Amino acid sequence: MNYNLPSHLSDLPIYRKAMDIILISRSISTYLNQDLSYLNADGTEDTNIYFTGDIVQQSTSLAPEIINAERERHSDKKLKHFERLNRITSKLYSNCRRLERSKSNGRDYLPILRGELKKFKKLQRSWMMTL
Repeated sequence: MNYNLPSHLSDLPIYRKAMDIILISRSISTYLNQDLSYLNADGTEDTNIYFTGDIVQQSTSLAPEIINAERERHSDKKLKHFERLNRITSKLYSNCRRLERSKSNGRDYLPILRGELKKFKKLQRSWMMTL
């Protein structure tokens, strides 16, 4: 995944953590999709399957927001990117909680992703001070 990075971004801990989160969420989504893709006994699909796509999409949105915030020159625009990043992280965390209630063996891996999100939030707070 190459976003035409400025050279210093790949060294940022928050950016590296965002890339880790992308990899973890894709792996978990793949695993969960296999369990949740079957139809229920009454012929309906498991609605939790949609949250697997959401965690991938939201995790993929983290890195571009970091890049956009780093590229902005005005602090008010940087703050908007930071707020978007905060919303994405919160949604990602809540979707992990929803998936943990699913009927899948893969839900056991979701605490790993939530733990990485907690680390990401800590990095996010310290990173914001440098913007």
